[in-house]
Amino acid sequence: MKVAVLGAGAGGAASVAELVQAGHDVHFWARSAETIEPHIKLGGVAHEGKLGEGIARPALITTDLKAAIAGVDVAVVALPTFSHSPIAAALAAADWPSSSPVILNPGHTGGALEFAQTFTRSGRAAPAVVEFSTLTYVARKYRPDGVTVSGRAKRLKAAALKGGAEVLEIAGKLFPGLDPVADVIASDLSNVNMVLHPPGAVLAAAWVEATGGDFTFYVDAMTPGVARVMKQLDEERLAVASAFGHDLPNLIEEMKRLGTVEADVTDTSDYRAAIAGGEANKRIKGPDSLEYRYYKEDFGHGLLPFLEFARIAGVETPVAHSLYSLAQIAVGANYREGGRTAEAMGIAGMSKDQVIEKVRAK
Repeated sequence: MKVAVLGAGAGGAASVAELVQAGHDVHFWARSAETIEPHIKLGGVAHEGKLGEGIARPALITTDLKAAIAGVDVAVVALPTFSHSPIAAALAAADWPSSSPVILNPGHTGGALEFAQTFTRSGRAAPAVVEFSTLTYVARKYRPDGVTVSGRAKRLKAAALKGGAEVLEIAGKLFPGLDPVADVIASDLSNVNMVLHPPGAVLAAAWVEATGGDFTFYVDAMTPGVARVMKQLDEERLAVASAFGHDLPNLIEEMKRLGTVEADVTDTSDYRAAIAGGEANKRIKGPDSLEYRYYKEDFGHGLLPFLEFARIAGVETPVAHSLYSLAQIAVGANYREGGRTAEAMGIAGMSKDQVIEKVRAK
């Protein structure tokens, strides 16, 4: 299959490594010449870890979006969630065909809805959009031309906005191990980062500023108090999912499916032990500042859309509200400005039933 991978961060680099190894014809694009230049010099993506060791060499490495998407069958967007709206606008301007699907790896919370809403503002029909609940990989770029992949999701929730089973089948051929769910609300509310990151990001903010992230986020910062807040936040997530008709597993059960909590964990109510004991995440350092993506992504594009869904569903979410409000104060940000609001997702003024109808329309 001919695939454009859009984004040259850790997720994009890991996607290129897996797709090239699987025999796909890959075009690799980044907006930033500074980011892509090391890959151009190398002629590919150096990789190590769960995907093996070597250099994956895509057919094209470029900053030219029109060249990157020329003749491809599908685009894989592996960008931070706050880039979903800009890349949707850029693809619409570059004449991405409405007949060709786009895969958001990941879509996180509300990604497909925001992407489609932005695309339609161009005056053209949005393509089918597949969103993954979280990134396929636990990956970091420790060198500018390469990626270290410490984990690869075993089972990953995915849903399509338009296109149904046909486009999910395409996504599954590219990224084996997908677990299709009924609609994008189910995949939105299976975003583990929305629950996993905000409690520690808020409650360890002083530690972040004092040490520059010199601690392990999923071990050192996974204290009993943080875990208790996380568990309460997770219960709110499950209540909102239930209001939309979805019976979802709790955070620990979901992470076991992904492979970021060990398979032999039996007590899925002990959030601290299960998360701190996960091999894939245990060595990952804390945020180096309040500008880190845990603050930039997981509040304005994680908790904010979650709060919008909760409001539409009529479910009280005091823990989510508290974390969201405290983060805005600590960071000095208004997450609604440029954040994933109901308006950005195209669901403003809708009832719960209208939202369900929208996401399940073929």
